[in-house]
Amino acid sequence: MLFSKILLAYDGSKASNKALDRAIELAKAAPGSEIQVLHAFDFPRVFIGEGLAPIPASVNKDFYDLAEQTVDEAKKRLSDEGVNFNVEMIQGAPAETILKYAKDKGSDVIIIGSRGLGGIREFVLGSVSHNVVQHARIPVLVIK
Repeated sequence: MLFSKILLAYDGSKASNKALDRAIELAKAAPGSEIQVLHAFDFPRVFIGEGLAPIPASVNKDFYDLAEQTVDEAKKRLSDEGVNFNVEMIQGAPAETILKYAKDKGSDVIIIGSRGLGGIREFVLGSVSHNVVQHARIPVLVIK
């Protein structure tokens, strides 16, 4: 099966780098296809009781700078491979952002790593990919 609009959910993790490799393979197998790379990131939040504690602006800037660096890494790898691509960075909850982006852009397939860079790994391990698989209306390829 060949896809023309390949959505890659990319967060810079080991699994998402493997997913990037697979997206490149699929794009090369279907001339004229495009890899739509989406880096969905969110700023940290700290709850104290029922309230939300303010986060210093410098911490948010660090998260934003890391997101930009992650996007730049993906752009460089894709440029080196000579495939058609578009890279976007969107702030929001990752699973919801990925699903909305896929719908809005008319993606044919979503490629996502099985594990991301989320916090408490044992608790959220694969929660984004699981959520995407459960709610996507198009095929999802989860890469381990």
